[in-house]
Amino acid sequence: MELVRGQDRDRYLSALYAPDDRRDALFALYAFNAEIAGIRDRVSEPMPGEIRLQWWRDVIASGDPQAGAGHPVAEALLAAIATYRLPKAAFDNYLEARIFDLYDDPMPSRTDLEGYCGETASALIQLAALVLDAPEAARHAELAGHAGCAQAITGLLRLLPMHRARGQCYVPRDILAVAGMTAEEFVADGGSQRSALVVQAMIALAREHLGAFARQAGAMPASLRPAFLPLALTGAYLDRLERGKDGMSSLRRHLLMLRTASRGWR
Repeated sequence: MELVRGQDRDRYLSALYAPDDRRDALFALYAFNAEIAGIRDRVSEPMPGEIRLQWWRDVIASGDPQAGAGHPVAEALLAAIATYRLPKAAFDNYLEARIFDLYDDPMPSRTDLEGYCGETASALIQLAALVLDAPEAARHAELAGHAGCAQAITGLLRLLPMHRARGQCYVPRDILAVAGMTAEEFVADGGSQRSALVVQAMIALAREHLGAFARQAGAMPASLRPAFLPLALTGAYLDRLERGKDGMSSLRRHLLMLRTASRGWR
């Protein structure tokens, strides 16, 4: 819980709206996500990062509660997987997708970006939904797909300054090509009109998925809302990005989540 509160405030807040007996499992999932997302910052070369990802794959695949002994996040995650019978394949696909984070290769296409978002953010939402209400989660898997894409693309835009400093480019080549830019040019030039057009195209893509989610979210049962609650902030984040700003006050985030937790998406 403390790891998630410090590194992923939005998901931390969303988990507080879950039933008491499901929070530990949600915090385990979100702590795992934070742990994997931070690997790039803890290694100087990709190979040690790949080794770390493989360690997680081996631990999860083993099904042995002792495989993660001594690592609090691994211990909690294995307990959640066992208790809620979470599909190990989803974690394997998630970790495979996260290899991309360790390198500076550009994202090949919009399809590849959506695939990356689907295996990471969307999968995390679906796993959280399985913890909350497995039968309903299975009936609303498409919602998780759109929600994860909207959330992840927005997150990548918010992290754009950090990615540029690293030399990373998550913007697909086909979107860059429309603005007549290469990945190298986009990473190096954050102030040009062409660069701004690329950012606007990414915002539009995030809004496309957010809209697809919103059109179907009215039928979502209340039991699944905590898994999707971070989406309550996505539209507001995109509004601020369009104005060239980022961040949101803690009070604003609390109010948006509270309203959505109470009323759902209408």
